Amino acid sequence: MLSRNCPACGRRVPGKVSTCRCGQSLADVPPLTESVEAERESPPESNSLLIIGKVSLALIVGVGGIFWINRPPATPPALSRVAGAAASNAPSAGSPKALPPQMQAPVGNSSPQSAAAPVEQELSALDRVLAAAAAAKRTEAPPAAAQAPAAAPTPAGLEDVISQAMPAVVRVETAGGFGSGFFISPDTMLTNVHVVGGNTTVTIRRPDGTTLTGRVDATAPELDIAVIRISNPDPKQPTLPLGSGARARAGQDVIALGTPLGLQNTVTRGIVSAVREVGGLTLVQTDAAINPGNSGGPLLDRSGQVIGITTMSIRSSVAQGLGFAIAIEHAQALIAGKRSTAQRGTPLSTLNEAMSGRRAPTDVDAARDGSTRTYEQLIAALARRADALDDRWRSFKRSCYEGRVVGVFDREWFAFWDPRAMQGAVSPGCGSAFGDIRRVADDIRDAVVAAGETARQADVYPGMRRDVLRRYRLDYTGWDR
Repeated sequence: MLSRNCPACGRRVPGKVSTCRCGQSLADVPPLTESVEAERESPPESNSLLIIGKVSLALIVGVGGIFWINRPPATPPALSRVAGAAASNAPSAGSPKALPPQMQAPVGNSSPQSAAAPVEQELSALDRVLAAAAAAKRTEAPPAAAQAPAAAPTPAGLEDVISQAMPAVVRVETAGGFGSGFFISPDTMLTNVHVVGGNTTVTIRRPDGTTLTGRVDATAPELDIAVIRISNPDPKQPTLPLGSGARARAGQDVIALGTPLGLQNTVTRGIVSAVREVGGLTLVQTDAAINPGNSGGPLLDRSGQVIGITTMSIRSSVAQGLGFAIAIEHAQALIAGKRSTAQRGTPLSTLNEAMSGRRAPTDVDAARDGSTRTYEQLIAALARRADALDDRWRSFKRSCYEGRVVGVFDREWFAFWDPRAMQGAVSPGCGSAFGDIRRVADDIRDAVVAAGETARQADVYPGMRRDVLRRYRLDYTGWDR
């Protein structure tokens, strides 16, 4: 609404009012225009703030524009990751090695075209740089020959060899007796002819007590080998691998598995005494205990391979530790349909014939007998020291040993040489006593080993040496550990 200014008092009076309060007539006063009205409605302070705000906004917009024009090009996230990988592959400060040419900084100014290259081209270029750096790093790797060799596999322990072989060894039963046998495949077994006799079928008893029927498929009396077939074989039946008896070496360890005197799952251990060719037969002679019931069982080498089929032992008042096994090569030939020898009789009769021309005892025999007696005297003296150490060990264990001894030993302190057996700790303050006991035990061990070596050089039979050690409870496989 338009208004008027009173010329007398200066008041602003609405346009429809004709007289001011002071009495001045406003009939002749023209109303104010809209522009003047708006100007009069805004106070001077508001106009100043508006001007200042406009100026500030213009400055902010101007500075921001300058910064936006001069900003560096932004690096996409993917490019940042690649650049970070390149930085991690760069050599550290002070490294004498120069960067590959692809990674060196360019000389001079970049062209406008390269500055405006797309991000994809920059990524591709960095990928090539990183690939070149990785290739250079591979060339600096040490040669294969300089790297540490891989550790050799640990050979299986004797206990592991026996536990793997035992399920393949069985008891062979007939109406006239029993013996041993072993599987070479799920449907094929080997044993002795004198075990199966004249029977066409036999009963096979596994170590777990289960039984099955076997058919006698082939026999060779001159070899004392019989082949037994199983009609319904178990495909999971454990079997034994075949080795070589002819290549066995005197002195190597052997293991005999079988059922001596009806005791199934029995293990005896010895060495190969000799490999003998007798009347076309290859016999592996061993001092491992071979007893009635062992016949037909396997003679294994240290790796668990069959090298022979145990067939007999010779025992008399003048001979001990003379066991024999038919070399496994004869069984392999029989299974293949071949007879490896045309000789007649049996291995026992052939061996008896070969031994029938034995001479009367000579000076060598007398010297061997004297060495055997001396060896036994030495072992008896060492056994007395071992008896005394038994008492000291029992007292020490009661007072100074916190733990237990795992395993079965003829003398419990044999556990010193089995790292798995001593599962405990020596009590505080008992270290000196333990050291004394261990020192005496080591002395006894060294003396037993030395006496055995002297007896071996004096030609004392291995079986005789082993029998003496067993008699005096000093036969322990850990002496050499």
